[in-house]
Amino acid sequence: MTERWTPDSWRNKPIQQVPAYPDLEALESVEQQLAGFPPLVFAGEARKLKRTLGKVAKGEAFLLQGGDCAESFAEHSADNIRDFFRLFLQMAVVLTYAGGSPVVKVGRAAGQFAKPRSAPTETIDGVELPSYRGDIISDIAFTPEARTPDPRRQLMAYRQSAATLNLIRAFATGGYANLENAHRWMLGFVKDSPQSSRYSELAERITESLNFMRAIGIDPETHPEMRSTDFYTSHEALLLGYEEAMTRVDSTTGDWYATSGHMLWIGDRTRQLDHAHVEYMRGIRNPIGLKCGPSLSADGLLKLIDALNPEDEAGRLTLICRFGADKVGDHLPGLIRAVQREGRTVVWSCDPMHGNTIKAASGYKTRPFERVMGEVQDFFAIHQAEGTHAGGIHLEMTGKNVTECTGGARALTDADLRDRYHTYCDPRLNAEQALEIAFLTSELIKRERQSRERPAALAAE
Repeated sequence: MTERWTPDSWRNKPIQQVPAYPDLEALESVEQQLAGFPPLVFAGEARKLKRTLGKVAKGEAFLLQGGDCAESFAEHSADNIRDFFRLFLQMAVVLTYAGGSPVVKVGRAAGQFAKPRSAPTETIDGVELPSYRGDIISDIAFTPEARTPDPRRQLMAYRQSAATLNLIRAFATGGYANLENAHRWMLGFVKDSPQSSRYSELAERITESLNFMRAIGIDPETHPEMRSTDFYTSHEALLLGYEEAMTRVDSTTGDWYATSGHMLWIGDRTRQLDHAHVEYMRGIRNPIGLKCGPSLSADGLLKLIDALNPEDEAGRLTLICRFGADKVGDHLPGLIRAVQREGRTVVWSCDPMHGNTIKAASGYKTRPFERVMGEVQDFFAIHQAEGTHAGGIHLEMTGKNVTECTGGARALTDADLRDRYHTYCDPRLNAEQALEIAFLTSELIKRERQSRERPAALAAE
């Protein structure tokens, strides 16, 4: 890719998954307004995230990335944001304490409004309308008016993202994330679950450790890292007009950054090498992600890595693998070997959600917990066999007590799905299932660490 990059050079390339706006003048007006709005995130924050992801690439930390499948305008509330954030804190502390690894926290939040679709239209009772592509584009209601792409919704998405970020930053730095609050992070409906006693035991061990540290003069008052946390935002960069409007020059470096989120990723449906989404993402300096599905060849991946991270910058590129429990063994080893052969630096992360979606007998889309966890387990096993680092997990999850994925410790069944099936798009893990994933993953992290330490210990002898 030797062509000169500009924030709008993507407009000269073919593009997939683009909504058909009927009023182009209104669209241009909205994009001009957005271009004058304050940034949602700052270049320095994105650089800090890139540095920490560089540690993940070296095997010195673990990436926890997760959140809603698609954020909605209707469900935006302080309670929902708080419940999501404290679930994230619980999962992170489980991975950190039980797994013995620093955790990089990246939410699918404050910008995850646009969704790719497998078909441009859908038909219900003989009526064909445009597919719902996320609240930033249209409404989920099945009417011609609701499904018509409306550019003004981008302004609503910006304002909701700003409000969400404001509250998350307050939670992250204002004392809510203090490790001394670990007992208080338990969500009410999880307290009677099989995970509650396990988490309570862990929180008690943390309290004992904090009491010891306080006794020798180390406490949250003198060590602020114990009472606050770094939390970053991410989303799929699907709506490129919105992203272009939010792209700004960093005054300290002269580099271009997307200011709509700290980390953006390219979806599995829009990763064509010569298309618009790769063109846009190659020019911004944020850390970025690339979804890798079964149709991606090793040669195709290497060409994308060359385009997106030509300088082989540590922490720049996260490969988010989403194959499915039945396909990960066929596809992941070849990709790992190709990247290792070329000596490229990447973060390997597992998205066990998207390749494990099925249609239940009841008609609901769901994701069986055992398939989700099975892909995570195989992901770790393959990396161990290849001598590489399983760097992270990428989950669609919610702090709400939904019934959208079957299985887990409470063994939700197909018949349970209709109870609280609230997703606007794809099924999400509820808080109890997500916490179970964290505990099981922490055991895999511990096992991986021990397998690395064992040869070093033997060599020292």
